[in-house]
Amino acid sequence: MRLPAQTAGDTGAPQGGLEDRMARFATIWGRAIFPVTATSLTRSEFEQHLVPLTRTLVGALRARPFDASVGQRVGTELVAVHCTDPEALSGTLGVVESYLVLYCGPEGPDAESVEGTEEYRSRCARLQHGIAAGFARALRERTLKEQEAIARSALTARIDAQQALHASEARFRAVFEGAAIGIGIADLEGNVLEVNDALLQMFGGMDGHVRGRNVSEWGHPDDTPHVWRMYGELVRGERENYRVEKPYYRHDGTVLWTNLTVSLLRDAEGVPQYQLALMEDTTERRLLNLRLRYEATHDALTGLPNRTLFFERLEKALGGAGATRFGLCYLDLDGFKTVNDSLGHSAGDRLLVEVADRLQSCATGPGEVVARLGGDEFVALTTGPDTEEKATELAVRILSALSVPIRLEGRELTVRGSIGIVEGPARERTPAEVLRSADITMYRAKAAGGNRFEFADAAADARAITRHGLTNALPAALERGEFFIEYQPLVHMHDGSVHGAEALVRWSHPQHGVLGPDRFIPLAERTGLIVPLGRWVLEESVRQARNWQHQQGGATLRINVNLSPTQLHHPGLVADTIRVLESSGLAPGSLCLEVTESALIGADDELLEPLRRLAALGVDIALDDFGTGYSNLANLRRLPVSVLKLDRSFTKGMQQHPANPVDVKIVEGIVALAHSLELAVTVEGVETGAQAAQLRALGCDTAQGWYYARPGAPDRIHALSLSDAVPTL
Repeated sequence: MRLPAQTAGDTGAPQGGLEDRMARFATIWGRAIFPVTATSLTRSEFEQHLVPLTRTLVGALRARPFDASVGQRVGTELVAVHCTDPEALSGTLGVVESYLVLYCGPEGPDAESVEGTEEYRSRCARLQHGIAAGFARALRERTLKEQEAIARSALTARIDAQQALHASEARFRAVFEGAAIGIGIADLEGNVLEVNDALLQMFGGMDGHVRGRNVSEWGHPDDTPHVWRMYGELVRGERENYRVEKPYYRHDGTVLWTNLTVSLLRDAEGVPQYQLALMEDTTERRLLNLRLRYEATHDALTGLPNRTLFFERLEKALGGAGATRFGLCYLDLDGFKTVNDSLGHSAGDRLLVEVADRLQSCATGPGEVVARLGGDEFVALTTGPDTEEKATELAVRILSALSVPIRLEGRELTVRGSIGIVEGPARERTPAEVLRSADITMYRAKAAGGNRFEFADAAADARAITRHGLTNALPAALERGEFFIEYQPLVHMHDGSVHGAEALVRWSHPQHGVLGPDRFIPLAERTGLIVPLGRWVLEESVRQARNWQHQQGGATLRINVNLSPTQLHHPGLVADTIRVLESSGLAPGSLCLEVTESALIGADDELLEPLRRLAALGVDIALDDFGTGYSNLANLRRLPVSVLKLDRSFTKGMQQHPANPVDVKIVEGIVALAHSLELAVTVEGVETGAQAAQLRALGCDTAQGWYYARPGAPDRIHALSLSDAVPTL
């Protein structure tokens, strides 16, 4: 090793005190060995660490008596501070040889004598030998300790590895034997090597039917193609695992359904060795799911497919591959509510079960299916190229099967049904559209008398859909003020003066425009909205009549308002009428309520009581459409009416010239009868002057029709009432 060069001041004995010289020596020593020392100290820190060793060497060099073993301690200390490289020992010996006596040698008389200098150099040499010996011994001991520690660590690691392996094997065996899921190990050829008890129990508990077999023997017809494709990829090492739902046959022929996970096991070099299978028995869960699926898609009472399953079948028939045409029969039992009301719901349920059995016996052809949609509604579906004929035959079979009486609770019941048939090409309509059309058609068959079938008609469907839309829009229309009233004048026939007006309600529909009462009054009757709508018409009409009277200086101008049958039955009719009259200030004699003759056929005293109370107050009651209800004329004596409104069908024959003599005789008789009972006669539908002249000659009191004026706004009535006579159109 090359030693540090001396500075300019090192040509002779160093200057300064001993402490400075020892520090200088430690610096030279540190520079010589620091580069080959494995220490975390910086060089200045390392040099400071050498200062105590320098003092030790200097003390040994000058000691009396001299002790060379001090050098061994210095060598040992060098090893302790990680100066273990042979270069560190060589550098240390070189520095001691060159600089120890020079920097820290004799002082005073000894420094001047040759004997003193030689003795110090001899001591320095012996210290070097001691340093080398101590260094070698310490390095050997250190090496031995390190080797012993390594050997001990290796032994400990080997023991730990063996213990870990044993514990791992014990844990694996515990998991393998005690797992609740089935575990099996097979080689890459598919031979089953090991299985646990859970897997044995899944396959019936017979070891011979599982262990030793090849997995290729466990194929099942329900296996999907990709199961064995993934298996081949796994054993070839192309995939690490796969998971599928797979069925197996047990030895007794029963089916075991499993969630199967198969993983590839490789050795330390990554070469495939085994396959590990984990099986979860899902048989009971699958059976439960199938049961729940059945219950969710079948009617609990009849066992037939329900609406959900039928929609699936219908959707497949309408849009599936190969679908051509379809025929659908929508059946609703006629009068089923009567069975429930008279015999009870349990009897009704038994009736539905019997009907379901008969329907199933009717739909036995290819592609035919029967379902219960709910209540007493059933549906039958047929598919194929000639569905129009097949649907007709199916409907005939159904009605024929229902015609056989059903014995129920000791009595025979005859079941009738109405069927709506929708037939056509597939892929043109959605299931919802088909069922809606069938439902509409079924109600059309029911309205035609029932116990029959009808084929769907697009125009009839459109009308029914429009009616349904109007029905749903009625409540909101009343709230939004979409209704308004037009007034048609009632004219005195002897002089043509305006006697009053009939209030005719109209609906200003946002999409359909202005609708007449024939479009929405029947709908309002069915929904019950006729009561609030009729009340509004009464309020508006009475208020308008009062306004006319104010405009004419108090002259009497009557207002006629129509009452529906539903309003007649409403308990608030009398109270509402009185409230409207009192709030408006209109005299009761200026109001005439028109009731159709058909509404009063067979009316009892309870129904007539509200009309009698109103008549007693002075309100006129008119019998509208007289002659169309085929009522007994003797009933006129018990009805609280003061006006007969003759239906236009009796006067239509008078529009021609000469007038139909039969019609003339009928009208003449009715007028004579009415006048004998002190009833006024009003004629509707007057359209010609000849007709008006003939009716005036027969003694009719008042009339209305287009000959006098069309229905119009309120101010038109006011203008006509100020004229001497109503102008003709």
